[in-house]
Amino acid sequence: MRIEIYGQQLDVTPALREYVETKFTRLQRHFEQPFEVRAQLGLDKPDHRAEANIICAGRTLHADAAAPDMYSAIDLLVDKLDRLLLKHKGKQVDQSRRAESLSRVGETG
Repeated sequence: MRIEIYGQQLDVTPALREYVETKFTRLQRHFEQPFEVRAQLGLDKPDHRAEANIICAGRTLHADAAAPDMYSAIDLLVDKLDRLLLKHKGKQVDQSRRAESLSRVGETG
């Protein structure tokens, strides 16, 4: 997994960078194949905003979150990305099972 972190109207400190990287490692458990994460941290007064795009297997998944402080915005973002990846993985499994069942029907028919 490759993580790219940048700030908009905000300097990304080493502590923020490390926090984002440790939180995003939990997303690796869903896919064995490598994927890319682009995270943007910003400030929309009075809230802090965190957005991310995940690029995996030709698909792009987007999520964003806002909270009173940056760390809680990152936590909310990771939770949303986790749910998105589970939904995406479920769709992939459903498509492969559907293709298998159609091929079995075609073989017997």
